[in-house]
Amino acid sequence: MHNSTINHRTIFNENSVRLCKMEILYGTHIDREIESLIERIHPPRVCIDNDSCSDCTVVKDVLKQIDSANRHGILLEMVQVLAELDLIISKSYISSDGGWLMDAFHVTDQFGRKLTDKGLVHYIQQALCEATSSKGISSDIELRSCNELPGSKVSLSASNFAIELTTRDKPGLFLDISTALMGLGFNVSSATAWTHNERAACIIHVEDANKLGPIHDAESLAHLQDELQNVVKAQDGEEENKRVRLRLRLRSFAAGRNHTERRLHQMMHADGDYERCEKENGREGIEVSVGKYAEKGYWVVNVRSRDRPKLLFDTVCVLTDMQYEVFHATVSSNTSMADQEYFVRRKGSLVLENESERRKLALCLIAAVERRVCHGLKVEIRTENRIGLLSKVTRVIRENGLSIAKVEIGVEGETAIGSFYLTNCSGEDVNPNIQELVRIQTGGSVIANYISPYIVPKPNLSCSRSSMHESKSSSQVRPKLSLGSMLWSQLECLTNNFRPLK
Repeated sequence: MHNSTINHRTIFNENSVRLCKMEILYGTHIDREIESLIERIHPPRVCIDNDSCSDCTVVKDVLKQIDSANRHGILLEMVQVLAELDLIISKSYISSDGGWLMDAFHVTDQFGRKLTDKGLVHYIQQALCEATSSKGISSDIELRSCNELPGSKVSLSASNFAIELTTRDKPGLFLDISTALMGLGFNVSSATAWTHNERAACIIHVEDANKLGPIHDAESLAHLQDELQNVVKAQDGEEENKRVRLRLRLRSFAAGRNHTERRLHQMMHADGDYERCEKENGREGIEVSVGKYAEKGYWVVNVRSRDRPKLLFDTVCVLTDMQYEVFHATVSSNTSMADQEYFVRRKGSLVLENESERRKLALCLIAAVERRVCHGLKVEIRTENRIGLLSKVTRVIRENGLSIAKVEIGVEGETAIGSFYLTNCSGEDVNPNIQELVRIQTGGSVIANYISPYIVPKPNLSCSRSSMHESKSSSQVRPKLSLGSMLWSQLECLTNNFRPLK
């Protein structure tokens, strides 16, 4: 019996060595059955550690990469899991050389506290294991053009339509768009928009205004595309119309994993908003340098900027979409400043690109850091959802000579919840009376205040372990509109149903 055990172990070890050799020699042609076997031998391991650090939770992830060529974007998927929960990442260490992906994220909740909720911990473990598995959903998403719909076999009732528009930013833009949609019989179910360097990008989900449900008529969507194109052309003329990118996309609910904010990054990058960063040379104290590490064939990218929520997500988005693979990275933000260092290489290339490519990468990273930053008056609304609500709000804003710098609005049940960042065309502070004017039009609650985009809760070293378990009333305070807030609310209900990981 003893000898038999030794023989079995010897055979297993020899087979493991052969598999490792096959992976090195024929990594891009591994059979799926062998890949599955290696996954079982080296499954993704996610550890949520609350003991190593006194001020934060350490999320550790170790993955044996089967075929790195097919897993481009895996780092973004992991960061996106944490970003969707609105967690604050204060430090991060990443390494993916030698066929292994090993990383550690130092995280806290929005109040600077450790993650002690068992349901949340289990959710993060499950989500990260799914993201790092070769069976996981890819970061990229297939989007169909509206023009393909009439002859397709896609079930329109099971789909979600989104208008994607990039154009020149100007006062009244969102009023014109919302008015055109209402006039054509469409209702806005959700909308997100960013502005940067005099360019605007927005993603608007629409529904049938009469039935308040999915749109079944593909021809009316094609007509909508023409009408919105005419709106932009009427304001900016033929020259700007050539640069405008307007698309109606069909996206299935099963593909909802793609982050809306990542899509906005992609749209603004394609629109070339980074080109004006060359003149600005990085606002808000942003410093980006890109050098060569010729011995390993890496670009060494250093980004220094003021710390803020989702900073790591924004930079990793751009690196991923520009087809750069991150082999090593260190991120630290103990003070008001954040330092990020990446060792990257073009996907599938060992050759360092030319000087123009290096400069473009630096400008795109500056743009990625700047896009989310907004210093305007934040007006938050919460009211009963009804047709034409967005048009009414944007009309009040425009009639008072204000511009919208950022928008996020959606629906929870029968309630519309949203936020608008407003700026004054003259550069002066926005008149706070706009709060009352919006409240009159919406009939709901409206809150207006100036909020710094750089507010990041820092861990309190003096907090004891007992202070981590605060009352439910304080722990239930969440952002009014975000995927993170919805997940947090659901996790509290599901905690008792989770089983521990084996």
